[in-house]
Amino acid sequence: MNNSTDNHKFALTTPLYYVNGVPHIGSAYTTIVADAVARFQRLQGKSVLFITGTDEHGQKIQRTATEQGLEPQVHCDRIVESFKSLWEQLNIQYDRFSRTTASEHQTIVNEFFERVWKQGDIYLDRQQGWYCVSCEEFKEDRELIEDHHCAIHTNKQAEWRDEQNYFFRLSKYQQQLEELCESQPDFIQPVSRRNEVLNFIKQGLKDFSISRVNLDWGFPIPVDEEHTIYVWFDALLGYITALLEPGQEPSLDNALSQWWPINLHLIGKDILRFHAVYWPAMLASAGLPLPKRVFGHGFLTKDGLKMGKTLGNTIDPFDLVDRYGSDAVRYYFLKEIELGKDGDFNETRFINVLNADLANDLGNLLNRTLGMLTKYCQGNGPQLTSTDYSSDHPLKSIGMDLGDRVIQAYKNLQFSQACQEILTLVRASNKYIDDSAPWSLFKQEKQTEVEQILYAVLESVRLSAYLLSPIIPNISSKIYQQLGFDWDFNSHQQAQAKENFPIHSSWGKLSTNKTLGKASPIFSKLELPSED
Repeated sequence: MNNSTDNHKFALTTPLYYVNGVPHIGSAYTTIVADAVARFQRLQGKSVLFITGTDEHGQKIQRTATEQGLEPQVHCDRIVESFKSLWEQLNIQYDRFSRTTASEHQTIVNEFFERVWKQGDIYLDRQQGWYCVSCEEFKEDRELIEDHHCAIHTNKQAEWRDEQNYFFRLSKYQQQLEELCESQPDFIQPVSRRNEVLNFIKQGLKDFSISRVNLDWGFPIPVDEEHTIYVWFDALLGYITALLEPGQEPSLDNALSQWWPINLHLIGKDILRFHAVYWPAMLASAGLPLPKRVFGHGFLTKDGLKMGKTLGNTIDPFDLVDRYGSDAVRYYFLKEIELGKDGDFNETRFINVLNADLANDLGNLLNRTLGMLTKYCQGNGPQLTSTDYSSDHPLKSIGMDLGDRVIQAYKNLQFSQACQEILTLVRASNKYIDDSAPWSLFKQEKQTEVEQILYAVLESVRLSAYLLSPIIPNISSKIYQQLGFDWDFNSHQQAQAKENFPIHSSWGKLSTNKTLGKASPIFSKLELPSED
């Protein structure tokens, strides 16, 4: 089995989103983050497998479809199209879209079930307790609030269930999971999530139910057709099914041969337990290597308040990207929210941040500098390189190790920090051009000095665009094209050319000995929508 710790490969996943309704801003957020990770890894010349998809079985789906007078599969197909449409609008470049209703998925689930069954880790027992249909989970009393309402879905009362279920022996893996958390501190990130998981494990793990009776919408248990495999024992395996090459014979060995183990599972903190406790135990039972990292990010609020239909303050991601464009949405959520912490969306702040950083600091800097180049140098790029500048030059001194700092931030999933580092160079470039006043030097016929200033600024803009390209690929492409490069950051082929990375991520390595493009705004200023 090839191991994806191999330096040339990187596999990552979003959650397989539940198709109870159309995608919301939280799903968009996770997927934007994952796309930026995938793009960064491709920039480094790695082969990347970026998996997203949908979890389509379970009672909640069956009930939702019935309420709408639809067959469950028809309902699922409709919702899947809305996810794919939003991902396209957000410029998400996924490689595989995994659906748990796919025929090859059932084959993988059955084979996995057989392995765990042979281990003696599945048994039949009676399940009694309060069940939240929205969570698809039995709840302990401590997880319920007044009148047996779910603490997460506070408007939904849990239902009392008393039925035979098949169980997975999670308790058997208690010590193994504790040791995993303690011996591999990076397995669960950030640290706050790791501590949550460790506390949960140390309270004592209970075996969990993996089947339901009287439920048609799902795969039957291979050893007992009266039972249907319960959501998590089916859904988590969608990550493995996605590893099959198109048209490949569906089997666990085939699925695991190229890309397993996954390098990164990116999830919301509400499904941390399933990915950081249930999933490793299931894989250990089946004798499979564990994923490298599970990262649980925070929740989003709007104007400081929790979002919800009852408050009527949800954010429609389709509307947001339609009004402001994919790069604007991607930039705000990656720069303004520290990944792992809860984050807030405020439309005024959104517009102010985008206008300040992208329209003014970056866009205006490129525009005015290219304008001066046309005026003072007939549009020809100065024939200079990094060696023409001393190490204490105000822009070179920041730019020389900027690439290393930003690369480290990306590897640590610190997108906000990466943006701040890059903006330091952009803002320094604005100050530098104001302080050095090339327009005055031109009047004094100091052409060499003018060219030195303009090259330093344009090179700083180029480097900034390159390092920001996982976040704002369209704007970065526009910048590169205006600087005379035949370059598109949405092209996998260009992104994955290994020889480009050390050159493009360093300051002053590229000569602009070429005719530069015509200056045009790379990002138009945004305005608050007028009140109707």
